[in-house]
Amino acid sequence: MKTNYYLSVLFTISILFFASCKKETLKVTKEEATKESTYDSILAQKYGADQYGMKKYVIAFLKRGPNRTEDKKKAAELQKAHMDNINKLAEEGKLVMAGPFFGDGDLRGLYIFDVTSLEEAEALTNSDPAIQAGSLVMELKEWYGSAALMGMNDLHSKVAKILI
Repeated sequence: MKTNYYLSVLFTISILFFASCKKETLKVTKEEATKESTYDSILAQKYGADQYGMKKYVIAFLKRGPNRTEDKKKAAELQKAHMDNINKLAEEGKLVMAGPFFGDGDLRGLYIFDVTSLEEAEALTNSDPAIQAGSLVMELKEWYGSAALMGMNDLHSKVAKILI
């Protein structure tokens, strides 16, 4: 008889515990719904966002290559061609973001590509004259990040006095 009593008390406590958890879950859901009030379905679709506002990208880590020229004129020409390629890829909508790392380490910079495969990112990275010359080499990684990065190029043009 005592066993049944303890089981019914335990059962009641369990029901109360789970009921209180459910209320907390509903409270969080209401808070999340409030956060979603600025959701823009048209922008999400334009940027290819999933339900979390995220999407797949491929990042190319650019590293110091074996063929670094000491000739300043050749290095400047190669840098200009490198920058021209970056701008072309950005204009085509394939390059979401690019930039160098500070310092003089082996890791020189990165590209973030709006592509679905490593193979496509490799082809785009191989279009870089610095990669072709062996001045830079790359390492590719798939990455899951905010789809809002797709608006970066438009924003950048609004904050840069000089576009390179």
